[in-house]
Amino acid sequence: MLKSTALVIVAYVVAGAVAVLLGYGLHAQHPVLLLALADVAATVIIFLFSLATDNSSMYDPYWSVAPVPIALFWLLQPGGSGFAALRHVLVFALLCLWAIRLTYNWASQWRGLGHEDWRYRDLHEQTGRFYWPVSFLGIHLVPTILVFLGCLALWPALFSGTQPFNWLDVLACVVTGGALVIEATADVQMRRFRAAKASGETEPPGLWRYSRHPNYFGEVSFWWGLFLFALAADPASWWMVIGPVCILALFLFASIPLMERHVLARRPSYAAYQQLVSAFVPWRRKRKDADKIVSADTPSQGTM
Repeated sequence: MLKSTALVIVAYVVAGAVAVLLGYGLHAQHPVLLLALADVAATVIIFLFSLATDNSSMYDPYWSVAPVPIALFWLLQPGGSGFAALRHVLVFALLCLWAIRLTYNWASQWRGLGHEDWRYRDLHEQTGRFYWPVSFLGIHLVPTILVFLGCLALWPALFSGTQPFNWLDVLACVVTGGALVIEATADVQMRRFRAAKASGETEPPGLWRYSRHPNYFGEVSFWWGLFLFALAADPASWWMVIGPVCILALFLFASIPLMERHVLARRPSYAAYQQLVSAFVPWRRKRKDADKIVSADTPSQGTM
């Protein structure tokens, strides 16, 4: 486990170094384009480590690790808007809290390079010899692109914004901070449920009684909160809504259906929980007389 952790750290340090070197080489490019190219280059490095270790889970921390250096790069660019320091502090602090929580979840659930996410194993079985090209595109590159699209909101929020701190920033702070609270609360409630299953508790408590994926709902809400910060900083950045829209689509049309099929295949009784509880948005329970469900595979605390 220690060797695996050390290798992951080395992989991300190398990826970061390559991104920085590329940035120096392309410093004349627009900062957004430059960072996009550096982000892709870092993803390629992580993919090469995935290939070398025969484990695509090397990429798993990338989702939560990459946005922080992206934010730092734009925050420290010379010539940025200095009149909205409060917005800068709030955005960066909320982003760091989000990254710490999600990275901690990955670290606490990861079992070393001898373990690989079940989704990747299933994909390997389905694609056979074409697995690694599919892994590069679907497991590595597409998530990087989606996260980068979400991070576009950081450009006006941390650098190019034209508006002083305003009421929309307050709303953005409420949405983003609320998303973090939802995710953290869902994490704690799921851990307690798993620990209490031996004592006979049969249904996830709290938020999980009103959404089958409250952690996913919180994750998507976080990206919408960042978009609101962008809109507060510069109303012309409305087109950056493409970021949270694409992330919402990822969870609604890929992550949630995939997780639901996986749980149903292992626990057919999960169907009763589906009939009772909203799939995504926390909402009132559908039928009060529905049977409760026993499932050790209730959706995990991860991201995708």
